[in-house]
Amino acid sequence: MAEQKWAGTTYGNSLMHRWLISLLRSIDIRVFYVFAYIFVVPPTIFRSGFKYIYSYFRKCFGNSVPLALWNTYLNHCMFAQVVIDRFAMYAGRQLDVEIEGYEHFRHLAEQPEGFVQLSSHVGNYEIAGYTLTSTQKPMNALVYLGEKESVMRNRERLFGRTNIRMISIRDDMSHLFQIDQALTHGEIVSFPADRIFGSEKYVAAKFLGREAHFPMGPFRVITMRSLQALVIHVMKVGTLRYRVIVTPLHYDASAPRSQQLQQLSSGYVAELERIVRAYPTQWYNYFAFFEQ
Repeated sequence: MAEQKWAGTTYGNSLMHRWLISLLRSIDIRVFYVFAYIFVVPPTIFRSGFKYIYSYFRKCFGNSVPLALWNTYLNHCMFAQVVIDRFAMYAGRQLDVEIEGYEHFRHLAEQPEGFVQLSSHVGNYEIAGYTLTSTQKPMNALVYLGEKESVMRNRERLFGRTNIRMISIRDDMSHLFQIDQALTHGEIVSFPADRIFGSEKYVAAKFLGREAHFPMGPFRVITMRSLQALVIHVMKVGTLRYRVIVTPLHYDASAPRSQQLQQLSSGYVAELERIVRAYPTQWYNYFAFFEQ
């Protein structure tokens, strides 16, 4: 039997999501954390890419078997918190968010040219859409088309208040035209840069000491227009606290295109590794990320 690949969508159906949002309006978020730790994570942990996260702790961090098992459980608990926190924001709850490196974002937002933000599947990047915003430039965020309708609807509602539009990644690659139009008009485009969608072209890099493939598309878009780029990570640093970390990416726009791509991808991977080493249990790639 073929191995089932992680779907990458939020667990549950629309009715469950509406019920959760309703309860989060009046019940402490931490009650839902505890419920998830006891009743949700244990029965689902082995169906959500357990072996990949376990291998990540064993091979990338050298954890012993007991420690790798414990950290795998903690990783799933952290992911449950991230999902609950998203729905808490849909319910109108406020989280404590601090921004590190905001001056880099503000500087680029004040320029007439568009720029690119690169994200990763760590932490809770969606929160950046509610806090790291610009009144001068609309932001266009690439999102997975297969996400649940209830989640997309709530994102649209909240993003609509912060000058953000969503661009769905499609198999026919039509999202590329929307990206091109947004950058032509001097807007911001946000890409996930640690997971390959659509085009199979990639850049290979050493990440946590192992070979990994990263999508070439986001780096190619930057170099084709000689754009400025930022790496954005939003990490959970407390029960109800997050830190947005803004890091500029530097490259030589006068160098040959292949060197530009290498410089950009190397800078991105180095920043991602720095973040993952600082927050190892907030890595949420539940599939065979590394080359076997």
